[in-house]
Order: sequence, then C-alpha cells, then structure tokens
Amino acid sequence: MKEIDTSDRIKVHEIYFSVQGESSHVGRPCIFIRTSGCKLRCSWCDTSHAFYEGDWLSFDQILKEISNFPSKLVEVTGGEPMEQAEIIPFLNFLLANNYEVLMETGGHVSLKDVPAQIHKIMDIKCPASKMDRKNNFSNIEALNSGDEVKFVIQDRADFDYAVEVIQKYKLEQKCELLLSPVHGVMEAQTLVEWMLNQGLNARFQLQMHKYVWSAETRGV
Repeated sequence: MKEIDTSDRIKVHEIYFSVQGESSHVGRPCIFIRTSGCKLRCSWCDTSHAFYEGDWLSFDQILKEISNFPSKLVEVTGGEPMEQAEIIPFLNFLLANNYEVLMETGGHVSLKDVPAQIHKIMDIKCPASKMDRKNNFSNIEALNSGDEVKFVIQDRADFDYAVEVIQKYKLEQKCELLLSPVHGVMEAQTLVEWMLNQGLNARFQLQMHKYVWSAETRGV
C-alpha cells in the first residue's frame, strides 16, 4: 500500500456551513471542519461516524473549500483535532488567513502548543462518559480567560463530579464554563435546577442544532 504524505495535510471527515449550536458563540454562522479519528469512546458520543471516515486534504484544499462560505468564523472539531499530527501548523494557517478560529477538543491531548489566538473549547469528561480516566488536567494550565471548559452531564454523579472539578481547579475564575445535558437522556430542567441550587457561575447549554434539525442530521 502506498504511504500517504501527511505533511501540510490533515484527515478531514467533513466540511460544512451552519450555525454554532453550542458554546458562548451559539447562534453564529460558522464553518465547521470536522477532523477524522478519535481515541476516546464516550458512551454518549454523537459523532462516531467520524472515527474512521475521511480524506487527507492539504491546507490549500481546505482553504479553497471554506472560502466559498460567507463567514470568517471557523470551528475545528472532530473526531479529535489534537490527534492530527499537523494540527498546530493548520491552526496557524487559518489564523494567517484571517479566520477567527474555535477548536473543540476532548482534552486528553496536550494543548500547550496551541496558539493563544485559538478559542479553545475543552471537554472534561464526567464518569458516565466512561472516559473520565483520560482527562488531562494539566491542560487547564493551557487555558486562558477567553477559552471554555465543557461538562456533558448524564446524571447526578456527573454533576457532582463537575462541581468537584470546578472547585478543585478554581475554574469559575479561570474561564467560561459550560454544562450540557446528554441529549435525550438528561432532563434539561433538572440540570438547570441543580445549577441554580449549587450557585454555579456557569452557562447552561443545549445542543441547539439538534432542535433546529433532528439529532441524527449530519452536516449541520
């Protein structure tokens, strides 16, 4: 089998134009670059189709495609972008081409080399995900006040875990915090009530795109 030259390339699952469904940027028109591959297997994962499918695209090929969309906001997501060997050069490439760049990451790969201008949205996995052992808490040091930490909550044990982590690492003073119920499993109202009773300085969020379209719709 011929070996693929992966220099100046990343493996891309899909590229599409939609609105931000999550984070503090919710509702903004955004170009999504979904990378392929992820070593995590979260119990509630909704993008398992990105584990393997994808094509190796050069930075210039990606730029040509995204330049067709009327937006300068890009989110690099996955899969897991940080598992791509050329992701740091690619992020710098997007910045050099005057894009505002968000990056969603599972948080298990070191973020220390991510450019400061990248808006990082980092998961901290709760126990129901079955991937909490993969949390790389040293990544908290790589976050700045413009970044975000997301907890996906399935049950009370997840919520209590999130509160414990938030307090231990003083995350309320560090960056924006997001708490999101597992779609179709965790009752949204219950999570809101827990947050209010706890007095958390955090943002409740729903995955808005799953209400605009169906939860199974891809490329939105």
